[in-house]
Amino acid sequence: MRRAQALAAKREAAAERLSRGDLPKGGAWITAARENALERLLRMGLPARRDEYWRFTRPDALIAARAAPVPLMVDEDAPQFGELDRLKLVFVDGVLDAAQSDALAMDNVEITTLEQAATQDIHWARELFGVLETQGQAPVERPLAALNTATATQGLLIRVTGRAPRPISLTYLRGDEVGDGVVHHVIRVEKGAELTLLESGPAAARLSQVIEVDVADGARFNHIRTQGRDHGRRALTHLFARIGAEASFKSFSLTVNGALTRNEYVITLEGDDSHATVSGAVAGDGNDGPFHQDDTVFITHAGQRCESRQVFKKVLRNGATGVFQGKILVRQSAQKTDGYQISQALLLDEDSQFLAKPELEIYADDVACSHGATVGAIDEDALFYMISRGVPRRLAQDMLVLAFLSEALDEIDNEAIRDDIQTRLELWVERHSA
Repeated sequence: MRRAQALAAKREAAAERLSRGDLPKGGAWITAARENALERLLRMGLPARRDEYWRFTRPDALIAARAAPVPLMVDEDAPQFGELDRLKLVFVDGVLDAAQSDALAMDNVEITTLEQAATQDIHWARELFGVLETQGQAPVERPLAALNTATATQGLLIRVTGRAPRPISLTYLRGDEVGDGVVHHVIRVEKGAELTLLESGPAAARLSQVIEVDVADGARFNHIRTQGRDHGRRALTHLFARIGAEASFKSFSLTVNGALTRNEYVITLEGDDSHATVSGAVAGDGNDGPFHQDDTVFITHAGQRCESRQVFKKVLRNGATGVFQGKILVRQSAQKTDGYQISQALLLDEDSQFLAKPELEIYADDVACSHGATVGAIDEDALFYMISRGVPRRLAQDMLVLAFLSEALDEIDNEAIRDDIQTRLELWVERHSA
């Protein structure tokens, strides 16, 4: 009875949220996808605190009818990735700003805005838009991803047919204290093609983002995201990926600010001999305001001889909260799977907390899977050793913090990008030294 009542309340909340406006208009393919998402959302209802995968993160601010006001913050640091040769595309409060962006053109890459493609009755994205998100709803429901599919009008459709000569860099700026960004990107990396996607910036007072990525056989997709220096913002991101045979998928996220950030990854290794890595570095300080960061990862092994890695490191102080929920599901057909998962937190005081839920679900009998979660304070022996050799205590602690986070950064293949992110982390550590 209680379960039925809870589901009814969630459905009622979804109907109330959707009653404030009609679905966006568009061509036949996108209208069908949006209507399908709407139907699924009304069946699932909005998430509630008692839901299994929302026990550690309150969804209230993410499901509210309107975004809470967040004062604008001036970021005096150099723009992230600003020194790299890249195709720069700028979004302001979730809307593409053509005046600040480069032309949507690059060798081996086709780029269309979702807004433009939605007016067409036929588009290549019809095979992917909302499709990977739909598949990612089982066995765990993700209703806010369905809400995004149903309502998003902004985003990019990117089709890569060869090796992209430069990274595509999405810069998200914020200009409205109550801006509510809803963005949906679809990316297809064709057979043997390669793309690096960079994301940076705070995006909006509240952001809902979905990225659907189809990595074909033998293709490579690299994703690096830094979530901007903005203390009050709230963000919910979903990344759904399908990976073909002998293909590679890598995603790294850096979070150093924000009142609430939840990054969800739903990745399926469908083809044989494919590889997926998901990693993240988090540095949170409650003195800047409430800080709650959640990484929720679900990786499914369906092909044979596939490898996956999850590497997450979090440094928390002054009442900051970090969450990690990671699962590796190995289907019966996925023999010779190699799955690795590690989540570690460094607590710099007794007020901060790390909540972890690592999971393995294995149906194959020839696998090598492992997971681990640890939490602790600064190693006093290492700290004493450095101080005894003349390193000031504050500098020694900063060096240990950066060394702790370095394992996650090591998952970034591109040295220039890794150095850029390392510099950003060093700036954060310098600002927040005890």
